[in-house]
Amino acid sequence: MNRPAFHLAIPVDDLTPARAFYGEVLGLAEGRSSDHWVDWDFHGHQVVTHVVPGARAEAGRNPVDGHDVPVPHFGLVLDVEEFHVLAGRLKDAGTEFVIEPYQRFAGEPGEQWTMFLHDPAGNALEFKAFRDESQLFAR
Repeated sequence: MNRPAFHLAIPVDDLTPARAFYGEVLGLAEGRSSDHWVDWDFHGHQVVTHVVPGARAEAGRNPVDGHDVPVPHFGLVLDVEEFHVLAGRLKDAGTEFVIEPYQRFAGEPGEQWTMFLHDPAGNALEFKAFRDESQLFAR
């Protein structure tokens, strides 16, 4: 699929742990930056971490498939192999998951692998992989 790139700006309280998480743990390339923000290449999308002292990242939770999903959250739809490589990388880095990597909706439309975690500033991320990506919006 050919998709337009999205731009997302998120608050962080300190760029040093943001750089360690987004640059080292997730392995994203750093783009332009200043003392107050950093652009990240989020698989062709632009995610910008802006220093906002005291910002609250999580508004609440929503039940999905027996888990409390943090809201708001953002992330990527990866292929299944990339998902498992990233899950291993996150585990090796000692990541504390909000929801451990698991397969949900097995045998149903939208069957997928998913995992949720927080960055050091408390922003929630979800990474997922569909058995069949054409089911991304299946009902």
